[in-house]
Amino acid sequence: MKNQHVEKINKFMAHSLPGHMEMEVIAIGEGLVKAKMPVNYKTRQPYGLLHGGASAAFAETLGSLGSALTIEKENMIPVGIEINATHVKKVSEGFVFGEAKLIQKSKKLHVWDIRISNEEQELVCIARHTVLIVEKK
Repeated sequence: MKNQHVEKINKFMAHSLPGHMEMEVIAIGEGLVKAKMPVNYKTRQPYGLLHGGASAAFAETLGSLGSALTIEKENMIPVGIEINATHVKKVSEGFVFGEAKLIQKSKKLHVWDIRISNEEQELVCIARHTVLIVEKK
C-alpha cells in the first residue's frame, strides 16, 4: 500500500514545482519523508553547482508534504511559513537525497528537520522548515 501511496504522491506533484524540478518521493513513514532530486540544468546555478534555492525548495517540499500527510482533518492544509537552509557542500552532478523528520507537532504548527545528502551520503544542506496548518478555503 505504501508504494501505491508514493506513486500517487509523485503523480499529484508532477504538474507543479516539484515535478518541474524532477523531485521524486521514494519513501514515507510516520513523521518521515524521503525523496531524491537530480542535479541538472533545472536545479543548477550558472556556475554549474546545485542552486541553493533548489535545495531550499526541495527541503520545503519535503516538510510541507510531510505535514500534508500528517494532517488528520480534510479541510486543513499545510502552508510553509519559514525555511532556513545552510549549504555545507557543493554538488555539480548526480542526485541529492532528502530526508525530512518531524521534530515538533501541535494542532496548528509543525517543525521539520531536513537533511540533504549527495550520492556518497555526505551532507550537502541542513534545513529547518516551519509549517502552519490552516483551513482550506
